[in-house]
Amino acid sequence: MRNMLIDAQTSHLVGHINKHKANVEILLTHPVGIGEHQDIQTAIEDELEEIANYHDKLEMLVKYFPKTNEEKSNDEKRTDNS
Repeated sequence: MRNMLIDAQTSHLVGHINKHKANVEILLTHPVGIGEHQDIQTAIEDELEEIANYHDKLEMLVKYFPKTNEEKSNDEKRTDNS
């Protein structure tokens, strides 16, 4: 269960990183498509801030909550008890 939760959180964080990376790519390649003529540089900076936020969270997850062999150990215990 622990590894499943770690995997889910990892997927969540990576998904947000990819979303904001896509936004930066759009801002870089099609800036005229941005409504209301906002400050493109500020918009890119905001997106980079979001990427950094999710990246930091991902690093903390990996550093402080490493995946374990929990599932394998539980499977082996079930096999041994059978």
